[in-house]
Amino acid sequence: MWAIMFLLLTGVAQAAIPNAMLRGMHSLPKLSVSERSRTSLNGTALPPITTVYHFDQLIDHNDPGLGTFQQRYWMNWEFYKPGGPIVLMTPGEGNADGYEAYTTNETINGLIAQQQNGAGVIIEHRFFGYSNPYDNLTSQSLALLTIQQAIDDLVYFATTADLPMPGGDAVKPGQAPWILIGGSYSGALTSWTMVNKPGIFWAGYASSGVVEAITDYYDYFTPIREHMPQNCSSDVEAVISYLDDMYAVSDTAGIQTLKEAFGLGDIVHVEDFAAALQSNLFDWQSLQPDVGPGAMFFEFCDALEVKDGISAGPQGWGLDNAIYSWGNFWNTTYYNHVCGDEDAETCLGTYNTSQPYWTNVTVNNANRSWFWMVCNQVGWYQVGPPECEPAIVSRILQPIYDQRQCVNMFPEAFACPPQPTTAETNAMYAGWDVDIPHLFFANGLRDPWREATVSAYGLDKPNTTSRPIYEGDGFHCTDLVIRNGVVDATVAAVQEAGLMYMKEWLAEWEPSA
Repeated sequence: MWAIMFLLLTGVAQAAIPNAMLRGMHSLPKLSVSERSRTSLNGTALPPITTVYHFDQLIDHNDPGLGTFQQRYWMNWEFYKPGGPIVLMTPGEGNADGYEAYTTNETINGLIAQQQNGAGVIIEHRFFGYSNPYDNLTSQSLALLTIQQAIDDLVYFATTADLPMPGGDAVKPGQAPWILIGGSYSGALTSWTMVNKPGIFWAGYASSGVVEAITDYYDYFTPIREHMPQNCSSDVEAVISYLDDMYAVSDTAGIQTLKEAFGLGDIVHVEDFAAALQSNLFDWQSLQPDVGPGAMFFEFCDALEVKDGISAGPQGWGLDNAIYSWGNFWNTTYYNHVCGDEDAETCLGTYNTSQPYWTNVTVNNANRSWFWMVCNQVGWYQVGPPECEPAIVSRILQPIYDQRQCVNMFPEAFACPPQPTTAETNAMYAGWDVDIPHLFFANGLRDPWREATVSAYGLDKPNTTSRPIYEGDGFHCTDLVIRNGVVDATVAAVQEAGLMYMKEWLAEWEPSA
């Protein structure tokens, strides 16, 4: 911890808040960008870290003759000395604007760069933000949005880019060590890249890396249920069980009464109502150790469990109060938070395929690009659990609910609900079976994506010195932000271990070119 405190520059982390319509889409914590000027170690003034650079990336790595597109990246070399590493990260499935702070020592990326006298680079993922091979996101264009193309992008950048810093044309792999860092999907991409293209990146750091593609990912809600206040989970389970029981006997009148209690009587299809109730649980993903009781998720649980200044016991207040309190929270607070002025069916329904949500093919539409990857290769559909497990999410929701939306979004590509090729993805990129040296895994006990990482319950993957696995008490990608280690000692221990292994592994590197 003391090494971190010595290297730390103060910064404020701001957790990204998922949009309810993104159905628990991965997201990395964003940080505010310091406006201070920066200088290199020799005192030379550096460009602002918000300066955008462009790289001529291949449109199709299987057909270089198609030409190139402009891939955006950002860079900070304030700690760099010749011979130091290049620390590369893609934020993954989103516009990379706002992630520039990941080149600074407010994050594990920048702290590694500072410790090792390296330079930090953030590169935007193809088909996200403004790094697009084509000027639209049609199915035809998105055919080139695959895991393999994304891997090949990282490799092609590392092996051919002339970076804008002094000496930046002589830091290719072999001339300098490269470290690949990622969180969530981009953490998985770190692992998949090192499996698929060994020898390019000397070391990797995967935070909350969802290495295993899973179609029926009901376990998204398992860490939430395990770690949310027990009285809150008890009452949520009671309402969900009540809904599912009515659905099982086709009690449409009872379901309509329940929808109206939440102010959602206009929602036509019961599965859309069940999905709307997930939204409160998705707020868990925005939590971090420094987030206080005013967070939306805790407001939700307080609304259910605090009555006349008294908190319910572990069993909650029971079904009747849960329906009234949860419904009242939607009516007074949450509906406006999610839907604003839209009616419930427009906001939360998924059957009107003429809505712009389904038809908008303009670039910088992360939801559409991510849907494409989910529908085709990774799944991760957040649905209800099997009958044998407690349910805080309705079992009405099964993978077909999301697969039907793939057809909504991409009717030209899918004539019927597609099955993502998860088995092929895991076979090609190793999934949970990854065993690549110099790859550090950092995970969080309270992360809803934990069960897709190498720290999944029951996997019992051994922790080795060549492929370490560390888990703190954190949430999603908690260890990437140094401030989180200041307020949580278990996160600090993960960060310290990552720094230690990077130092050891980089000491072994020797130039080959």
